[in-house]
Amino acid sequence: MRDWNALDEDSFRREVRTFFENHYPADRRFPPHRYRWNQIKDWYQTLYEHGMIAPGWPTRYGGMGLSPAKLIIFIEEQERHGVARVPDLGLVMVGPLLIQDGSDAQRQEFLAKILSGENIWCQGYSEPNAGSDLASLRTAAVLDGEDFIVNGQKIWTSFAQDATHMFLLARTDADARKQDGISFLLADLNTPGITIREINTIAGHAEFCEVFLDDVRVPVKNLVGKINQGWNMAKSLLGFERLFLGGPKQCQFAMKRLEAIARNLGAFNDAIFVDRFTQLQFDVADHAALYARFAKVAGRGEKLGPDLPILKIWATETFVRIVDLIIELAGSAGANAGPVAFGEESIEFISLFYAARPVTIYGGSNEIQRTIVAKSVLHLPG
Repeated sequence: MRDWNALDEDSFRREVRTFFENHYPADRRFPPHRYRWNQIKDWYQTLYEHGMIAPGWPTRYGGMGLSPAKLIIFIEEQERHGVARVPDLGLVMVGPLLIQDGSDAQRQEFLAKILSGENIWCQGYSEPNAGSDLASLRTAAVLDGEDFIVNGQKIWTSFAQDATHMFLLARTDADARKQDGISFLLADLNTPGITIREINTIAGHAEFCEVFLDDVRVPVKNLVGKINQGWNMAKSLLGFERLFLGGPKQCQFAMKRLEAIARNLGAFNDAIFVDRFTQLQFDVADHAALYARFAKVAGRGEKLGPDLPILKIWATETFVRIVDLIIELAGSAGANAGPVAFGEESIEFISLFYAARPVTIYGGSNEIQRTIVAKSVLHLPG
Protein backbone atom coordinates (compact mmCIF):
# COMPACT_ATOMS: atom_id res chain seq x y z
CA MET A 1 0.00 0.00 0.00
CA ARG A 2 1.43 3.35 -1.04
CA ASP A 3 2.37 5.88 1.63
CA TRP A 4 0.79 9.03 0.21
CA ASN A 5 1.80 11.02 3.27
CA ALA A 6 5.47 10.55 2.36
CA LEU A 7 4.93 13.08 -0.46
CA ASP A 8 5.26 16.77 0.30
CA GLU A 9 2.02 18.70 -0.14
CA ASP A 10 2.95 20.30 -3.48
CA SER A 11 3.97 16.94 -4.98
CA PHE A 12 0.81 15.31 -3.68
CA ARG A 13 -1.34 18.07 -5.17
CA ARG A 14 0.34 17.76 -8.56
CA GLU A 15 -0.10 14.00 -8.60
CA VAL A 16 -3.76 14.12 -7.60
CA ARG A 17 -4.48 16.91 -10.08
CA THR A 18 -2.84 14.95 -12.88
CA PHE A 19 -4.86 11.86 -11.97
CA PHE A 20 -8.17 13.71 -12.15
CA GLU A 21 -7.23 15.45 -15.40
CA ASN A 22 -6.18 12.16 -17.04
CA HIS A 23 -8.92 9.84 -15.77
CA TYR A 24 -12.12 11.77 -14.99
CA PRO A 25 -14.56 11.90 -17.97
CA ALA A 26 -14.45 15.39 -19.47
CA ASP A 27 -18.17 15.39 -20.32
CA ARG A 28 -19.10 14.96 -16.66
CA ARG A 29 -17.23 17.89 -15.17
CA PHE A 30 -19.21 20.30 -12.97
CA PRO A 31 -22.50 18.37 -13.08
CA PRO A 32 -25.64 20.44 -12.33
CA HIS A 33 -27.07 17.72 -10.08
CA ARG A 34 -25.96 14.48 -8.44
CA TYR A 35 -25.51 11.52 -10.73
CA ARG A 36 -27.31 8.22 -10.28
CA TRP A 37 -25.26 5.06 -9.71
CA ASN A 38 -25.49 3.90 -13.33
CA GLN A 39 -24.16 7.28 -14.46
CA ILE A 40 -21.13 7.37 -12.17
CA LYS A 41 -20.34 3.69 -11.54
CA ASP A 42 -17.45 3.67 -14.02
CA TRP A 43 -15.73 6.56 -12.21
CA TYR A 44 -16.23 4.81 -8.85
CA GLN A 45 -14.52 1.75 -10.29
CA THR A 46 -11.67 3.87 -11.64
CA LEU A 47 -11.04 5.32 -8.20
CA TYR A 48 -11.22 1.85 -6.66
CA GLU A 49 -8.82 0.30 -9.17
CA HIS A 50 -6.27 3.06 -8.46
CA GLY A 51 -6.63 2.73 -4.68
CA MET A 52 -8.17 6.22 -4.36
CA ILE A 53 -11.79 5.46 -3.48
CA ALA A 54 -11.43 6.01 0.29
CA PRO A 55 -8.96 8.85 0.89
CA GLY A 56 -9.82 9.16 4.58
CA TRP A 57 -9.78 5.46 5.55
CA PRO A 58 -6.71 3.94 7.24
CA THR A 59 -4.46 2.02 4.86
CA ARG A 60 -4.96 -1.24 6.80
CA TYR A 61 -8.60 -1.21 5.69
CA GLY A 62 -7.86 -0.34 2.06
CA GLY A 63 -7.94 3.45 2.26
CA MET A 64 -5.35 6.05 1.28
CA GLY A 65 -4.74 6.98 4.92
CA LEU A 66 -4.38 10.66 4.09
CA SER A 67 -3.42 13.17 6.73
CA PRO A 68 -6.02 15.92 7.30
CA ALA A 69 -3.97 18.38 5.24
CA LYS A 70 -3.71 16.01 2.30
CA LEU A 71 -7.37 15.05 2.58
CA ILE A 72 -8.27 18.71 2.12
CA ILE A 73 -5.95 18.91 -0.90
CA PHE A 74 -7.68 15.85 -2.36
CA ILE A 75 -11.07 17.50 -1.91
CA GLU A 76 -9.83 20.80 -3.33
CA GLU A 77 -8.49 19.12 -6.45
CA GLN A 78 -11.74 17.23 -6.97
CA GLU A 79 -13.54 20.54 -6.78
CA ARG A 80 -11.09 22.39 -9.02
CA HIS A 81 -11.65 19.81 -11.75
CA GLY A 82 -15.43 19.55 -11.25
CA VAL A 83 -15.43 15.89 -10.22
CA ALA A 84 -18.91 14.55 -9.44
CA ARG A 85 -19.82 13.09 -6.07
CA VAL A 86 -20.11 9.30 -6.12
CA PRO A 87 -22.61 7.35 -3.97
CA ASP A 88 -20.50 7.71 -0.85
CA LEU A 89 -22.52 7.00 2.30
CA GLY A 90 -20.71 3.70 2.66
CA LEU A 91 -17.39 5.49 2.28
CA VAL A 92 -17.95 8.52 4.51
CA MET A 93 -20.40 7.13 7.07
CA VAL A 94 -20.80 3.34 7.33
CA GLY A 95 -17.14 2.52 6.74
CA PRO A 96 -15.72 4.95 9.32
CA LEU A 97 -18.36 3.85 11.84
CA LEU A 98 -17.56 0.14 11.40
CA ILE A 99 -13.84 0.89 11.61
CA GLN A 100 -14.46 2.70 14.87
CA ASP A 101 -17.32 0.76 16.50
CA GLY A 102 -18.10 -2.34 14.41
CA SER A 103 -17.17 -5.92 15.20
CA ASP A 104 -14.34 -7.72 13.43
CA ALA A 105 -16.94 -9.85 11.63
CA GLN A 106 -18.79 -6.74 10.40
CA ARG A 107 -15.60 -5.14 9.17
CA GLN A 108 -14.73 -8.38 7.38
CA GLU A 109 -18.20 -8.61 5.86
CA PHE A 110 -18.76 -5.06 4.69
CA LEU A 111 -15.64 -2.92 4.29
CA ALA A 112 -14.17 -4.56 1.19
CA LYS A 113 -17.59 -4.56 -0.50
CA ILE A 114 -17.98 -0.85 0.18
CA LEU A 115 -14.61 -0.14 -1.42
CA SER A 116 -15.36 -2.23 -4.52
CA GLY A 117 -18.86 -0.79 -5.02
CA GLU A 118 -20.47 -4.20 -4.56
CA ASN A 119 -22.45 -2.70 -1.69
CA ILE A 120 -24.01 0.77 -2.08
CA TRP A 121 -25.53 2.24 1.08
CA CYS A 122 -28.37 4.60 1.92
CA GLN A 123 -29.34 6.14 5.25
CA GLY A 124 -32.53 5.14 7.09
CA TYR A 125 -32.85 7.89 9.67
CA SER A 126 -35.62 10.41 8.95
CA GLU A 127 -39.28 9.46 9.29
CA PRO A 128 -42.48 11.37 8.51
CA ASN A 129 -42.69 12.60 12.11
CA ALA A 130 -39.02 12.34 13.08
CA GLY A 131 -36.71 14.60 11.11
CA SER A 132 -34.58 17.00 13.12
CA ASP A 133 -36.14 15.44 16.25
CA LEU A 134 -34.71 12.10 15.21
CA ALA A 135 -35.06 10.49 18.63
CA SER A 136 -38.85 10.50 18.15
CA LEU A 137 -38.60 7.82 15.48
CA ARG A 138 -41.24 5.06 15.50
CA THR A 139 -39.76 2.34 13.31
CA ALA A 140 -39.68 -0.68 15.63
CA ALA A 141 -37.43 -3.75 15.77
CA VAL A 142 -38.55 -6.75 17.86
CA LEU A 143 -36.10 -9.51 18.69
CA ASP A 144 -37.17 -12.90 17.36
CA GLY A 145 -34.51 -15.59 17.76
CA GLU A 146 -31.52 -14.69 15.59
CA ASP A 147 -33.34 -11.83 13.83
CA PHE A 148 -34.97 -8.52 14.52
CA ILE A 149 -38.38 -8.07 12.90
CA VAL A 150 -38.53 -4.46 11.69
CA ASN A 151 -41.67 -2.46 10.91
CA GLY A 152 -41.87 1.21 10.01
CA GLN A 153 -41.21 3.87 7.39
CA LYS A 154 -38.23 6.00 6.43
CA ILE A 155 -38.39 9.10 4.25
CA TRP A 156 -36.06 11.47 2.39
CA THR A 157 -33.77 8.48 1.89
CA SER A 158 -31.31 9.70 -0.73
CA PHE A 159 -30.91 7.35 -3.72
CA ALA A 160 -32.38 4.33 -1.95
CA GLN A 161 -33.51 3.09 -5.38
CA ASP A 162 -29.84 2.60 -6.32
CA ALA A 163 -28.66 1.18 -3.00
CA THR A 164 -28.11 -2.44 -2.02
CA HIS A 165 -28.06 -1.83 1.76
CA MET A 166 -29.41 0.62 4.30
CA PHE A 167 -28.16 1.55 7.76
CA LEU A 168 -31.10 2.41 9.94
CA LEU A 169 -32.24 3.33 13.40
CA ALA A 170 -35.09 1.39 14.99
CA ARG A 171 -36.74 1.44 18.40
CA THR A 172 -35.96 -1.75 20.33
CA ASP A 173 -37.34 -0.68 23.71
CA ALA A 174 -40.64 1.20 23.62
CA ASP A 175 -40.58 1.87 27.37
CA ALA A 176 -37.13 3.43 27.62
CA ARG A 177 -36.32 7.13 27.40
CA LYS A 178 -36.56 7.84 23.69
CA GLN A 179 -32.80 8.17 23.14
CA ASP A 180 -32.10 5.02 25.19
CA GLY A 181 -34.36 2.59 23.35
CA ILE A 182 -32.88 2.82 19.85
CA SER A 183 -30.62 0.34 18.05
CA PHE A 184 -28.44 0.68 14.95
CA LEU A 185 -29.00 -1.97 12.26
CA LEU A 186 -27.58 -2.85 8.84
CA ALA A 187 -30.20 -4.13 6.38
CA ASP A 188 -29.94 -5.76 2.96
CA LEU A 189 -32.49 -4.00 0.73
CA ASN A 190 -33.23 -7.26 -1.10
CA THR A 191 -34.82 -8.60 2.08
CA PRO A 192 -38.53 -9.42 1.69
CA GLY A 193 -40.87 -6.77 3.10
CA ILE A 194 -38.95 -3.69 1.88
CA THR A 195 -40.70 -1.34 -0.56
CA ILE A 196 -38.98 1.70 -2.07
CA ARG A 197 -40.84 4.59 -3.72
CA GLU A 198 -39.17 7.53 -5.42
CA ILE A 199 -39.87 11.17 -4.52
CA ASN A 200 -39.29 13.83 -7.17
CA THR A 201 -37.68 17.05 -5.99
CA ILE A 202 -38.80 20.52 -7.06
CA ALA A 203 -35.99 20.35 -9.64
CA GLY A 204 -37.56 17.23 -11.15
CA HIS A 205 -34.92 14.78 -9.97
CA ALA A 206 -35.74 11.49 -8.22
CA GLU A 207 -33.06 12.02 -5.59
CA PHE A 208 -35.13 11.00 -2.57
CA CYS A 209 -37.19 7.96 -1.67
CA GLU A 210 -39.52 6.71 1.01
CA VAL A 211 -38.82 3.21 2.30
CA PHE A 212 -41.48 0.98 3.88
CA LEU A 213 -40.45 -1.91 6.12
CA ASP A 214 -43.08 -4.58 6.73
CA ASP A 215 -42.00 -7.54 8.91
CA VAL A 216 -38.44 -7.24 7.61
CA ARG A 217 -35.97 -9.69 9.15
CA VAL A 218 -32.55 -8.22 9.98
CA PRO A 219 -30.00 -10.65 11.46
CA VAL A 220 -28.83 -9.91 14.98
CA LYS A 221 -25.26 -10.05 13.68
CA ASN A 222 -26.06 -6.83 11.80
CA LEU A 223 -26.58 -4.90 15.03
CA VAL A 224 -23.77 -2.34 15.38
CA GLY A 225 -22.77 -1.89 18.99
CA LYS A 226 -25.11 -3.02 21.76
CA ILE A 227 -28.89 -3.27 21.71
CA ASN A 228 -30.62 -0.06 22.83
CA GLN A 229 -27.34 1.83 22.43
CA GLY A 230 -27.92 2.89 18.83
CA TRP A 231 -28.23 6.54 19.72
CA ASN A 232 -24.53 6.58 20.53
CA MET A 233 -23.83 5.00 17.13
CA ALA A 234 -26.11 7.56 15.50
CA LYS A 235 -24.30 10.46 17.15
CA SER A 236 -20.97 9.10 15.95
CA LEU A 237 -22.37 8.77 12.45
CA LEU A 238 -23.93 12.23 12.54
CA GLY A 239 -20.47 13.47 13.47
CA PHE A 240 -19.04 11.89 10.31
CA GLU A 241 -21.98 13.26 8.29
CA ARG A 242 -21.64 16.79 9.64
CA LEU A 243 -17.91 16.71 9.03
CA PHE A 244 -18.60 15.63 5.46
CA LEU A 245 -21.44 18.13 4.95
CA GLY A 246 -19.17 20.81 6.41
CA GLY A 247 -16.41 20.15 3.88
CA PRO A 248 -15.14 23.01 1.73
CA LYS A 249 -16.04 21.45 -1.62
CA GLN A 250 -19.53 22.91 -2.08
CA CYS A 251 -18.57 26.49 -1.22
CA GLN A 252 -15.41 26.35 -3.30
CA PHE A 253 -17.43 25.10 -6.26
CA ALA A 254 -19.94 27.93 -5.90
CA MET A 255 -17.18 30.54 -5.62
CA LYS A 256 -15.68 29.33 -8.90
CA ARG A 257 -19.10 29.69 -10.55
CA LEU A 258 -19.48 33.18 -9.08
CA GLU A 259 -16.03 34.24 -10.25
CA ALA A 260 -16.66 32.95 -13.79
CA ILE A 261 -19.92 34.89 -14.07
CA ALA A 262 -18.41 38.04 -12.59
CA ARG A 263 -15.47 38.04 -15.00
CA ASN A 264 -17.77 37.50 -17.96
CA LEU A 265 -20.00 40.41 -16.91
CA GLY A 266 -17.16 42.73 -15.91
CA ALA A 267 -18.45 42.85 -12.34
CA PHE A 268 -14.94 43.21 -10.91
CA ASN A 269 -15.01 46.82 -12.13
CA ASP A 270 -17.73 47.48 -9.54
CA ALA A 271 -16.23 48.31 -6.12
CA ILE A 272 -19.38 47.23 -4.27
CA PHE A 273 -19.34 43.81 -5.93
CA VAL A 274 -15.61 43.42 -5.24
CA ASP A 275 -16.26 44.14 -1.57
CA ARG A 276 -19.00 41.49 -1.38
CA PHE A 277 -16.94 38.98 -3.37
CA THR A 278 -13.90 39.52 -1.13
CA GLN A 279 -15.96 39.04 2.01
CA LEU A 280 -17.24 35.73 0.66
CA GLN A 281 -13.67 34.71 -0.17
CA PHE A 282 -12.74 35.36 3.45
CA ASP A 283 -15.76 33.36 4.60
CA VAL A 284 -14.75 30.41 2.43
CA ALA A 285 -11.14 30.60 3.65
CA ASP A 286 -12.34 30.69 7.27
CA HIS A 287 -14.57 27.72 6.51
CA ALA A 288 -11.66 25.71 5.05
CA ALA A 289 -9.51 26.50 8.10
CA LEU A 290 -12.31 25.44 10.45
CA TYR A 291 -12.80 22.23 8.48
CA ALA A 292 -9.07 21.50 8.69
CA ARG A 293 -9.21 21.77 12.47
CA PHE A 294 -12.02 19.24 12.78
CA ALA A 295 -10.43 16.99 10.15
CA LYS A 296 -7.27 16.83 12.28
CA VAL A 297 -9.32 15.67 15.24
CA ALA A 298 -11.00 12.98 13.16
CA GLY A 299 -7.66 12.03 11.61
CA ARG A 300 -6.24 11.34 15.06
CA GLY A 301 -9.13 8.95 15.71
CA GLU A 302 -10.58 11.20 18.42
CA LYS A 303 -14.25 11.87 19.05
CA LEU A 304 -15.62 15.00 17.42
CA GLY A 305 -16.87 17.42 20.05
CA PRO A 306 -20.19 19.19 20.53
CA ASP A 307 -18.83 22.24 18.71
CA LEU A 308 -18.90 20.35 15.39
CA PRO A 309 -22.33 21.80 14.40
CA ILE A 310 -20.60 25.17 13.99
CA LEU A 311 -18.94 23.74 10.89
CA LYS A 312 -22.22 22.65 9.32
CA ILE A 313 -23.84 26.02 10.08
CA TRP A 314 -20.95 27.98 8.62
CA ALA A 315 -20.62 25.78 5.52
CA THR A 316 -24.27 25.77 4.53
CA GLU A 317 -25.04 29.41 5.25
CA THR A 318 -21.93 30.53 3.38
CA PHE A 319 -23.04 28.43 0.42
CA VAL A 320 -26.49 30.06 0.47
CA ARG A 321 -24.95 33.55 0.49
CA ILE A 322 -22.71 32.71 -2.47
CA VAL A 323 -25.59 31.28 -4.51
CA ASP A 324 -27.82 34.24 -3.70
CA LEU A 325 -25.14 36.58 -5.06
CA ILE A 326 -24.79 34.40 -8.17
CA ILE A 327 -28.53 34.66 -8.88
CA GLU A 328 -28.50 38.41 -8.22
CA LEU A 329 -25.51 38.94 -10.51
CA ALA A 330 -26.98 36.78 -13.29
CA GLY A 331 -30.08 38.94 -13.51
CA SER A 332 -32.74 37.59 -15.85
CA ALA A 333 -30.42 34.73 -16.92
CA GLY A 334 -30.66 33.42 -13.37
CA ALA A 335 -34.25 32.36 -14.00
CA ASN A 336 -33.43 30.23 -17.03
CA ALA A 337 -33.76 26.47 -16.83
CA GLY A 338 -30.90 24.48 -18.27
CA PRO A 339 -27.32 25.57 -18.98
CA VAL A 340 -26.52 29.21 -19.75
CA ALA A 341 -23.29 30.05 -21.60
CA PHE A 342 -20.98 32.57 -19.90
CA GLY A 343 -17.85 32.79 -22.02
CA GLU A 344 -16.22 29.39 -21.82
CA GLU A 345 -18.39 28.43 -18.84
CA SER A 346 -21.80 26.76 -18.92
CA ILE A 347 -23.79 27.32 -15.75
CA GLU A 348 -27.18 26.01 -14.62
CA PHE A 349 -28.43 28.75 -12.33
CA ILE A 350 -31.68 27.10 -11.34
CA SER A 351 -29.86 23.93 -10.29
CA LEU A 352 -27.58 25.98 -8.05
CA PHE A 353 -30.59 27.82 -6.63
CA TYR A 354 -32.42 24.58 -5.88
CA ALA A 355 -29.28 23.05 -4.35
CA ALA A 356 -29.01 25.95 -1.92
CA ARG A 357 -32.59 25.69 -0.63
CA PRO A 358 -32.35 22.52 1.53
CA VAL A 359 -28.74 22.69 2.73
CA THR A 360 -29.58 24.38 6.02
CA ILE A 361 -32.17 21.66 6.72
CA TYR A 362 -30.67 18.28 5.87
CA GLY A 363 -28.16 16.68 8.21
CA GLY A 364 -30.02 18.35 11.08
CA SER A 365 -31.54 21.81 10.58
CA ASN A 366 -29.34 24.76 11.47
CA GLU A 367 -31.83 25.81 14.12
CA ILE A 368 -31.27 22.47 15.86
CA GLN A 369 -27.49 22.82 15.38
CA ARG A 370 -27.57 26.22 17.07
CA THR A 371 -29.51 24.72 19.98
CA ILE A 372 -26.86 22.00 20.36
CA VAL A 373 -24.09 24.61 20.43
CA ALA A 374 -26.03 26.79 22.88
CA LYS A 375 -26.59 23.94 25.32
CA SER A 376 -23.43 21.84 24.94
CA VAL A 377 -20.78 24.47 24.19
CA LEU A 378 -22.07 27.74 25.61
CA HIS A 379 -24.02 26.02 28.44
CA LEU A 380 -26.95 28.37 28.01
CA PRO A 381 -30.25 27.48 29.71
CA GLY A 382 -32.71 25.46 27.62
